[in-house]
Amino acid sequence: MNQPLIDKQRARRAFERAAPGYDAAALLQREIADRLLERLDYVRLEPQRILDLGAGTGYAVDALQRRYRKARVIALDFAHPMLLQARRRGRWWRRPLCLCAQAEQLPLADGAVDLIVSNATFQWCNDLGLAFTECLRVLRPGGLLMFTTFGPDTLKELRLAWSTVDGYSHVSPFPDMHDVGDALVRARFADPVMDMERLTVTYTQLAELMADLKGIGAHNATGQRPRGLTGRRRLAAVAAAYELERQADGRLPASYEVVYGHAWAPAQKPVAGGIGVPISAIGHVRRPGVTA
Repeated sequence: MNQPLIDKQRARRAFERAAPGYDAAALLQREIADRLLERLDYVRLEPQRILDLGAGTGYAVDALQRRYRKARVIALDFAHPMLLQARRRGRWWRRPLCLCAQAEQLPLADGAVDLIVSNATFQWCNDLGLAFTECLRVLRPGGLLMFTTFGPDTLKELRLAWSTVDGYSHVSPFPDMHDVGDALVRARFADPVMDMERLTVTYTQLAELMADLKGIGAHNATGQRPRGLTGRRRLAAVAAAYELERQADGRLPASYEVVYGHAWAPAQKPVAGGIGVPISAIGHVRRPGVTA
């Protein structure tokens, strides 16, 4: 993949500014989180420790605590003001433990958690493989990673409209579903499963979409973004190009390609050069099957 890199400092500052009003603007993110959490209905797992990776304001914390009443939830995000909101979640005797850190460098011990849930976070990682390797490291053997991210058709209308105005990057890059699955395999997760659905949010005018993106902190944070302010003439040209997308009902669409994934930490964690097998298992190891 040859995608523009995310300027992490710029992205973090945008989320820090958005934190106070994030919940009011993040309607789509909450809907996707709900759909992700519903998938746990089909998982047989009784975790003791759960990592909400990229927790934001902690929307998923309450649902995770209701579902797993004996579990301790850890909320991790790279924007500290988001965690100031997240730490208010739950009952006073059961607040989440909050950690400010990057997904590519988790401040947790090996095998520290049983379940990682991550909603709309991995698209902000410049090294997705490293993030998955870190997830595998902190999962106990047999633990589960379940996540969403956005695919390349996300905000395709906005990307196309900007492309008619200049050659700069104005929309953050989003990884292809197959590349995400390949990264899970390279990180040596077991039984990765990927699928995707398309959602469309509609607006009366482009300014409403731009306000929503600003409200959730989803600014253009690519290193190849244009420097300086965007003039009114260029914004008007983008709005005119976006008008070509107006639907029969008179509304402007904003497409989102939502990628879902889950994978398991192997029963024996990978070690350098192969899989670690306990001595007690020697003589009882069965030849693994091969799947297409």
